[in-house]
Amino acid sequence: MLRIGLFLLTNLAVMVLVGIIFNLLGIQGILDANGVNLNLPGLLLMCAIFGIGGALISLLLSKTIARRSTRTQVITQPQTPDERWLVETVRELSQKAGIGMPDVGIFPMPQANAFATGWNRNNALVAVSEGLLQRFNRDEARAVIGHEIGHVANGDMVTLALIQGVVNTFVMFFARLVGFFVDRVLLRNEQGLGIGYYITSIIMDMVFGVFAMMIVAWFSRRREYRADAAGAHLASPNAMMAALARIKSESEAGREQPLPANMKAFGIYGNSMAALLASHPPLEDRILALQNSAR
Repeated sequence: MLRIGLFLLTNLAVMVLVGIIFNLLGIQGILDANGVNLNLPGLLLMCAIFGIGGALISLLLSKTIARRSTRTQVITQPQTPDERWLVETVRELSQKAGIGMPDVGIFPMPQANAFATGWNRNNALVAVSEGLLQRFNRDEARAVIGHEIGHVANGDMVTLALIQGVVNTFVMFFARLVGFFVDRVLLRNEQGLGIGYYITSIIMDMVFGVFAMMIVAWFSRRREYRADAAGAHLASPNAMMAALARIKSESEAGREQPLPANMKAFGIYGNSMAALLASHPPLEDRILALQNSAR
């Protein structure tokens, strides 16, 4: 909760700063002079409510969404040796990381993958695929679980959701600001909101949205290195490097299958056609970072 409170206060400070900058630049006066009756602070507040509020709601529902989108079965009573090992490993590593015991689950994917999600570090979900349990040895699987617990311990889900909320806020704000400008200043519409506003806002939502995705993806790539370091600490550096090497080998063999789009950033690996939009760094870079830190 402290992380959320501090982040919301930071966002409020950013909003106030943007308002001050707009006043210093005389943007409100320019809009008024051109007949654009637009309340900039009110628009910014409305966008913040929708942008940050939507991200927080998604965060609170993240475990439910994750279970349903991946068809994860949460283990309430271990029935097999694999399930017993998985629950005990998560318990051990969670205690070592200083977090509450997460829910533990398995999802039906033949490819090797895993993810963690949840609205706080003491109420999370850690799940692995059937393929990972079947093909990875215990040390490699333990390192992957350590990586996911690292995400939980670092508060990555909360921070990523809040960053998404901030960028959503400013995407909405600037898209509608440009829409108002085109509608009232360029097209000289004086009859409420015209078609120019709606078309321009939609187009700018997409344009600004791409840049917003780059910001979120950049942070997502940074946090993967931290989670790898956590996996190396909780398991062992060699096991973490071996797990990443096995994932890289399976990826090169065409055996990888990404998680659903809404869960991709929370998995052990991801892919993207564009490097700036990738949620995960290249596996070879992650292995090299671990090698350098182990020296």
